[in-house]
Amino acid sequence: DSEGGLYVCMNTFLGFGREHIERHYRKTGQCVYVHLKRHVREKVPGASGGALPKRRNAKLFLDLETSCDLNSDDFEYEDEAKLVIFPDHYEISLPNIEELPALVTIACDALLSAKSPYRKQEPDSWEEELQASKHAKTLVQLDNGVRIPPSGWKCSKCDLRENLWLNLTDGSVLCGKWFFDGSGGNGHAMEHYKETGYPLAVKLGTITPDGADVYSFDEEEPVLDPHIAKHLAHFGIDMLQMQVTENGLRDNDIKPRVSEWEVIQEAGVKLKPMYGPGYTGMKNLGNSCYLNAVMQAIFSIPEFQRAYVGNLPRIFDYSPLDPTQDFNTQMAKLGHGLLSGQYSKPPMKSELIEQVMKEEHKPQHNGISPRMFKAFISKGHPEFSSNRQQDAQEFFLHLINLVERNPVGSENPSDVFRFLVEERTQCCQSRKVRYTERVDYIMQLPVAMEAATNKDELIAYELKRREAEAARRPLPELVRAKIPFSACLQAFSEPSNVEDFWSSALQAKSAGVKTSRFASFPEYLVVQIKKFTFGLDWIPKKLDVSIDMPDFLDISHLRARGLQPGEEELPDIAPPIVIPDDPKALDIDESSVMQLAEMGFPLEACRKAVYYTGNLGAEVAFNWIIAHMEEPDFAEPLVIPAFGEVASSGAAALGAVGLDNQPPEEMVAIIISMGFQRNIAIQALKATNNNLERALEWIFSHPDPEEESDPALDTMDMENNANANILAETGSEGPRIKDGPGRYELFGFISHMGTSTMSGHYVCHLRKEGRWVIYNDLRVCASERPPKDLGYIYFYHRIAS
Repeated sequence: DSEGGLYVCMNTFLGFGREHIERHYRKTGQCVYVHLKRHVREKVPGASGGALPKRRNAKLFLDLETSCDLNSDDFEYEDEAKLVIFPDHYEISLPNIEELPALVTIACDALLSAKSPYRKQEPDSWEEELQASKHAKTLVQLDNGVRIPPSGWKCSKCDLRENLWLNLTDGSVLCGKWFFDGSGGNGHAMEHYKETGYPLAVKLGTITPDGADVYSFDEEEPVLDPHIAKHLAHFGIDMLQMQVTENGLRDNDIKPRVSEWEVIQEAGVKLKPMYGPGYTGMKNLGNSCYLNAVMQAIFSIPEFQRAYVGNLPRIFDYSPLDPTQDFNTQMAKLGHGLLSGQYSKPPMKSELIEQVMKEEHKPQHNGISPRMFKAFISKGHPEFSSNRQQDAQEFFLHLINLVERNPVGSENPSDVFRFLVEERTQCCQSRKVRYTERVDYIMQLPVAMEAATNKDELIAYELKRREAEAARRPLPELVRAKIPFSACLQAFSEPSNVEDFWSSALQAKSAGVKTSRFASFPEYLVVQIKKFTFGLDWIPKKLDVSIDMPDFLDISHLRARGLQPGEEELPDIAPPIVIPDDPKALDIDESSVMQLAEMGFPLEACRKAVYYTGNLGAEVAFNWIIAHMEEPDFAEPLVIPAFGEVASSGAAALGAVGLDNQPPEEMVAIIISMGFQRNIAIQALKATNNNLERALEWIFSHPDPEEESDPALDTMDMENNANANILAETGSEGPRIKDGPGRYELFGFISHMGTSTMSGHYVCHLRKEGRWVIYNDLRVCASERPPKDLGYIYFYHRIAS
């Protein structure tokens, strides 16, 4: 609040700034509030060696506070609290037990002693500190040649695929049951301990570079294993070999990737700080640079500026009583903080002179701290709600999903990213084809490593590197592969093989090839360079390449052409549906799982996506992921329903027809996530016996489907508040797109430093007012050497014809 302080309604316990408190009183009639104000004193050395305080108000509610560390020894607090009675604004200082009724006193005490919502975001693991296991140092590991793959685990005794534990002595993978997390299983891991006495096990799916969940059967509690990296490496799991140094970088990041950190952050170059509207930095809340980089790019786009900042008064006026739980309110508040300029002001001359005289160069306390925004947008998401590093591309899609589900009136700013992809699949034996369309928001470009223009240099560098490692000498200077952008674009357009392709012409599986083209071109084209992958040794790998990304891009030649003369379509016949007697025996297409995992999604979420979409391929499973990303159990292990439940859940998700032909909710959600209305999705699925691919074809081949008149469906539409509301203004039955020419200009890119999406750092570069600007968390400076060849996600806008 510009006046300082926070008003908390004693009836709802919701907080409001000064400019909102009068409106809340008029709107609700609630008249009793507690006014909280914190005065921050900055210690300045006095003549007596004490502290001469500089007093200023602290902003408590709008979390657009300055970035200074108010927990440091340079500051001290004085909190002030008053009870305020409206409409006369009568104030009573707190605590006051003489003038107030006992009930009010108790309520005020509870409020003043309540835990801060910011503190609630911090992990509580410190409250129950784990102890190192007594077995960790002397653990014996059998040399039996066991190697654990990065996916496809199952219990060796009962074939369960969830709650699996790896015994650190013999490498057995067995299901748990009675462990501290309360998850289920058949207890085979415990039985194995009773038979063998092997004491330690690690839970698969929890292993990260920062640690893993370890349980001691002998000590009967979760424990720490200080030697976990060594113990996992014994079974071929080398991810934890990356150790963190004092400066926060990992050993694998320092060499040979130190040059990447320097180049992307433009280290060694004196950069001029930028101030004012649109040049506001964001505080890193603990590996939240992925969020900062994406939001800086998002709010540089006029459509998002208009939708949220332009509508800020209306959004605030119509926000719910609890604005902390409203997506549009949080987006508007964050956008206002980034674009208003109120939190990005140049230092006063007197402050500069004082710094020079004291030879101090303290960073300016500019920028915003998006704690409340991060807390809301990551609520219920197992990854984004943590303080671990995340994939910026995955977060971008998560954000778009939330934008779709929370429209701002008739305008949906995510329309600018949406485009249609035409997929042409051809049966190699019959030569017949099938054309389908799907919705996408990102163009993913493969890295054509075979097209590197400096292959001789790369070979020589690899030889020198191996020699240096063998002789334990310093590694040679890194040589980065130089890949032409044209080669990546060609790799994108080339046909790809379709695994397990079922040809309706042959009524059998056959070889198939698929090509993708743009059925429409978006207004803003987001291009992701697919740099990340991982190998069978569990080590996340990043392709360290330099790609000559163009400032001007023309992809008009990738425009879809549809069915061509002389082409014959594959018959519209669905493959036979086979439901196993034991649904747990259903095979999951691990190749599709790995394709999704390489995009940065949690492994268990990828397995569920492939399972619930009936092994129809990574593209269909990807749409399932987009529709379910914010669910609380998104990354939890797959729980396959019992056979008696199949007709209503599992089998329905695989395309089976229920007794009442009501489409499975999983498939309805997938189609809704593509931008179609709920009634259209249900009608299409009913018309095609719940076959997802045929339902999509049906939608595009029926421009005027019959309207559903079932009032129950209308009620469900209102309750779900699905993103199909974006079609209200257009009256169309398909996803709203903004098609146009395929010529673009680069205006921003996000770069990643580090070896994998689970470590490292993100930085954003944006072109504003004719020059490039670097957004490195709180640091916003004019860019001198924008590293356009090392980016990860690129943002292009359409060039007006």
